[in-house]
Amino acid sequence: MQRRRYLAGTSVAFAAGLAGCGGGDGAGADSGFSLTATAFADGGTIPARYTCEGGDVNPELTIDGVPDDAETLALVVDDPDAGDQPYVHWLLWNVPVSTTTIPRSVSKTERPPFAEGARQGTNSAGEIGYMGPCPPVGDEPHRYRFRLSAVGTTLDLDAGAGRGELDDALSGAVVDEVTLTGRYGRD
Repeated sequence: MQRRRYLAGTSVAFAAGLAGCGGGDGAGADSGFSLTATAFADGGTIPARYTCEGGDVNPELTIDGVPDDAETLALVVDDPDAGDQPYVHWLLWNVPVSTTTIPRSVSKTERPPFAEGARQGTNSAGEIGYMGPCPPVGDEPHRYRFRLSAVGTTLDLDAGAGRGELDDALSGAVVDEVTLTGRYGRD
C-alpha cells in the first residue's frame, strides 16, 4: 500500500507495508482514506476474469474515508513494469465523493452511468474505459497500480482525455491519494 497526503501543494509520502508493492490493505496510514478490491488483496494476484485472458472487465472497488476537503475522486490504473512509460489501463475522474463502490464491469463509455458527472479517458490502447492486465507471455508478473486521488475540485477536463491531460488537470488539485496494487503474469 502506498499513500500520499498533499499539503499546500507539497507532496509528503507515507508508506506502510512494502512501499509501492502492496502488502497492506490499500488503506491510508493515518487518514482512513482507502481503496480495496473485492477480487484481490493489496499486493495479491488479479484474477484472470479481470484481464485480457478473461472478461476484460474492471474489478469492483470499495472506497472509504474520503477526506472532507475533497470534491471529486479520480482513478488512474497503470502498469509501471510495461516499459519506459507506465502503460495506462484506465482513467476515470469527477467521480462524486459520495461514491463508495465503483462497480464491476463499468461500461466503456465516456460518461459511465454509475456516477453522475464522472468521465472516462483514453487508455494506452486508444480506447475509452478499462483495459485489463495483459503483460507479455513469459514476463515476470507485472504490477498494476490502482491510484485513487481525492481531488479538491471538479476537473474541467473533457471525456476521452489522455493521461498527460489528466495529470495536468490534477496538478495542485489532489488533497490525498491512496494506491492499491495487484499483480498479474501470463505463462
